[in-house]
Amino acid sequence: MDEETTVTVNDIPEGAAIIDVREDDEWDAGHIEGAIHVPLGELPTRLDDLPLDDDMYVICRTGGRSNRAVAWLNQNGFDAFNVDGGMGSWNIDNGKPIVSETGEDPWVK
Repeated sequence: MDEETTVTVNDIPEGAAIIDVREDDEWDAGHIEGAIHVPLGELPTRLDDLPLDDDMYVICRTGGRSNRAVAWLNQNGFDAFNVDGGMGSWNIDNGKPIVSETGEDPWVK
């Protein structure tokens, strides 16, 4: 991963735009409250859903899909950063909160 575009979960500024590129079932199981859900495969067609004037912090489960999303976004003029370790780092390693869409306890899928 490119060190210039990779950040840790603790480097994300308060109130920053977080883009979650995981699939629907992963999002439903547990995600960061306030994050924007745009599955990786839909990214090119959903640019209107992104905060175009802000830095974006892109997250997936472990960092692979978000790394591809960041590379694409940055090649197309956006300012995006990959969240190293993804949701595993966010919730499992650092205990940061997540919410669920299922009504059950949230978890990282």
